[in-house]
Amino acid sequence: MSWEEKIRKVEPYVAGEQPKEKNIIKLNTNECPYPPAPGVEEAVRSLAKDSGALRLYPDMDATPLVKALAAQYGVDPDQIFVGVGSDDVLALCFLTFFSAGSEQEPLLFPDITYSFYDVWANLYRIPFRQVPLRDDFSINPDDYIPAVTGQKNCGIIFPNPNAPTGLELAQEEVEKIIAGNPDSIVIVDEAYVDFGAQTALPLLEKYENLLVVQTFSKSRAMAGARVGFAIGSKKLIGYLKDVKFSFNSYTMNLPSIRIGTASAEDVEWFRETTGKIASTRERFKKELTALGFEFPDSKSNFVFARHPDMSGADLQAALRARRIVVRRFNKPAICDYLRITIGTDEQMDKVVEALKEILGR
Repeated sequence: MSWEEKIRKVEPYVAGEQPKEKNIIKLNTNECPYPPAPGVEEAVRSLAKDSGALRLYPDMDATPLVKALAAQYGVDPDQIFVGVGSDDVLALCFLTFFSAGSEQEPLLFPDITYSFYDVWANLYRIPFRQVPLRDDFSINPDDYIPAVTGQKNCGIIFPNPNAPTGLELAQEEVEKIIAGNPDSIVIVDEAYVDFGAQTALPLLEKYENLLVVQTFSKSRAMAGARVGFAIGSKKLIGYLKDVKFSFNSYTMNLPSIRIGTASAEDVEWFRETTGKIASTRERFKKELTALGFEFPDSKSNFVFARHPDMSGADLQAALRARRIVVRRFNKPAICDYLRITIGTDEQMDKVVEALKEILGR
């Protein structure tokens, strides 16, 4: 066997395009259109003056950031785990909680969802089953409950709101899934929860098998800093830390800890910014409806829309020709839908103008 035949080969996750051109309206990767909290800039200036800060290893527990998050969410610091973006947190969750699965007990997640889930499952050789959504793109909780399906699982993960649909699963339905799986860990990926959806965090008081994962990339305007976190029972967080410290003790760098802490402490900015984005989203949804678009009722910072008179590929290309970049997933059930990130009011007005021109309205 040659050396190349011995290499582990995987099909990697494909991220959204990062255009190199200037004067592009970039609405394809769900980034925040506004600057981070004011304290973030001050933290960066302070770091630049601290010439010895980068000489030493960072705090492996990211203690200041953990304490700030614990204060904001009203939990014990021992219930929080931080990582290099929620992707890092989730990847470690897959490795920690799901890698002992068997063909008879697969990991469950929706068939239309965040496309990193199957990549991690394949990377860590975790058997999985993708559960079909309903025709309206909603999750059916009964499909995840062994007492209903007759099939056990090694764990469950789903985003809420889901991606790329933007649909929220009501808290009572989220709880139905958790309560129906007392022998499995349930991860609720809340990357988009801050734009009007209801978090599952209150359920942590009732369920030790629940883990909630969130990110600074969307609602806190810090995608470039790579900060994510999980909140769960002390027992779950303890197991997660054991794996992290067996893998890389210093995953989060000092600049991210400091600016992440500054961001987490500014709750007023956080609420104002997410409220502004949600308001723009609702206005944009009305504009899309007037133009004949169809879309699920998004509770995220994007809208997942199609037009019955034009294919998704043609519509995406027409917008790109007008220097507007949106995301399209080339999968049969959703290939005619475009995921359009919510930008500033000015940006969304330009999108509406472009769509009117493309559709001849």
